[in-house]
Amino acid sequence: MKIACLGWGSLVWKYGALPVAGEWQTDGPLLPVEFCRESDGGELATALCMNVPPVPVLWAWLRTETLSLACEALREREGIPDERCDGIGSLLITGRHTGVLTAWAVERGIEALIWTGLPPRSASLEGRVPTVDEAIAYLDSLSGETRQHARNYFDRVPAQIDTPYRRVISNVLGW
Repeated sequence: MKIACLGWGSLVWKYGALPVAGEWQTDGPLLPVEFCRESDGGELATALCMNVPPVPVLWAWLRTETLSLACEALREREGIPDERCDGIGSLLITGRHTGVLTAWAVERGIEALIWTGLPPRSASLEGRVPTVDEAIAYLDSLSGETRQHARNYFDRVPAQIDTPYRRVISNVLGW
């Protein structure tokens, strides 16, 4: 089975146990991604976020034969506990072209897709999207190594992930 992974954050430069085959491609589908997840590491991570403008994400082929093994490898890389059911997204591409994502995958010969499906998180609440002012206040409240880690993450997210929050954070914090 030809399986690909979608990425828009640290997975692109630090894929760890994920069996990526080759380079990340920049011609991914348009998805609603934003800097909206207060991560365990302190950074304001990118995540899928409804009601934001879509941006072109990246994608890479995986060296794995089954969708379940691909999902397990991504779960391991992301450190998502087995009991958590919302952390990994997947799509098996069938003969029916049911949407933009499916059509994009069919054009590339992709038979299945996976991606990180962790929700936004703000003020320790899963699913809560911070306002842009809250995102700036959160990042500005960080200090020392945590602030440097958050800045490094922000700087390393591929430039094509050009979101409204990214532009405001860059202007206000000078990142």
